[in-house]
Order: sequence, then C-alpha cells, then structure tokens
Amino acid sequence: MTIRNATIADAEAIRTIYAPYVENTAVTFEYDVPTLQEMRRRISEITLNYPWLVAEKDGRIVGYAYAHQLRERAAFQWSVETSIYLAQEIRGEGIGSQLYKTLEAALNEKGIHNLYACIAYVSPENEYLTTASVRFHERMGYSRAAHFHHCGYKFEQWFDILWMERIIDNKTTIV
Repeated sequence: MTIRNATIADAEAIRTIYAPYVENTAVTFEYDVPTLQEMRRRISEITLNYPWLVAEKDGRIVGYAYAHQLRERAAFQWSVETSIYLAQEIRGEGIGSQLYKTLEAALNEKGIHNLYACIAYVSPENEYLTTASVRFHERMGYSRAAHFHHCGYKFEQWFDILWMERIIDNKTTIV
C-alpha cells in the first residue's frame, strides 16, 4: 500500500469511494453525491493549505483522509477537522489507521495542535449507521468532546453528532 498526496486527477476515485456513504448511510449528512466538478473543487480548495491523502493498494485508490481548518477565525488556525473514508471492501485491514497516522504526522509538521472529528451517531445502531467510526477514533486516541442531539435528518430519522478531539504534541511555539 502507498499513501500519497491527492491530486485533482484522483477526484473520480475519491467520489466513487464517497458515493455509497452518501447514498446508503448517515455517516455523512449529504443527501446527494457531489458532482465530479464539485469533488475537484473540494480537493483543490483544501490542498491549498492542508493535506488530503489517498491510499493506493494494487494501483487503485482505496481510501482517503484530509483535514481543513476548524473555523475561519485566526485563533483557530492550529485546529483542524479531520475526515476519512475507505472503500467498503477494505475496511478492517488497517489502512484507515495508517492513513490517519500519516495525516497526523503531516498536520504536526504544519504546527497543528488540535484534531477534531465530527461523527454521526445513533443509539442503538441501525441499518444506516453504526458506532464503527466512534470506535475507530477512540483507537486513534480521540476522546469525546461534545454530543449534539437530533441535528441531522436523513432517511426519515434523526441522527446525533459526536465531536471527538485529539490534541497532538507538536512542540510548536507560537510567535
């Protein structure tokens, strides 16, 4: 497996990985799969300042992870929101952990201090959402920071979100 920076040319493969999450799950609260043009725009915009990584296995993109600034105000410049998506058939192979570790290292080099993940949540689990993302983030060292109730409506039901955080020790001195 290879992990590398994403390019605009990866947009179709990224869109293909993302589509089942939009169409069949509440993992994302998007209702419609972004167009290829929109996916290209997102990659282009994010990679101006933050890493967007793809994982390739046997020459095929099987996952991606990226980060973007948490909020627009200047004081938030050391905090990012992270996201990760994997092709359905390779989940559980450790590729997600490798992607996130590589993303974290790249963010640490940029002087980022706080990592946040906004995760759709439901209890009990159902056909549209499990707690797999929460468990993954806990394994990656994230802890629960906030629980927002009934804030996303998809598939004719309400879903919560959990905000999880990880503070990385980047030894950066702010000047």
